[in-house]
Amino acid sequence: MDLSNMSVGDMRNLQEQIKQEMKKREVQEVQKAREQILAIAQSVGVPLKELLATGGRSNSTKGNSVAVRFRHPDNASQQWTGRGRQPKWVKEWVESGKSIDKLRV
Repeated sequence: MDLSNMSVGDMRNLQEQIKQEMKKREVQEVQKAREQILAIAQSVGVPLKELLATGGRSNSTKGNSVAVRFRHPDNASQQWTGRGRQPKWVKEWVESGKSIDKLRV
């Protein structure tokens, strides 16, 4: 197809047809993928509810929490795992010249 000979209106129509065809094919591909997944699940005896309930994560990692590594000596409810941004109370502690090692659990 030679686009250089097409008018702008014809190209816009073609563009719209392409968008509609792409949407149609995406729907078909998703449906085909669902059917394949269901077939695989049935072939290994995994109920669909169980397959969807895992959310892609292994059950062995569910519920695991990170241990607290730092705790305020005067207020045990102020805790930090050492991951992510330092909480305000940790920053204030360090900025006051105290060692973060004194907070270590």
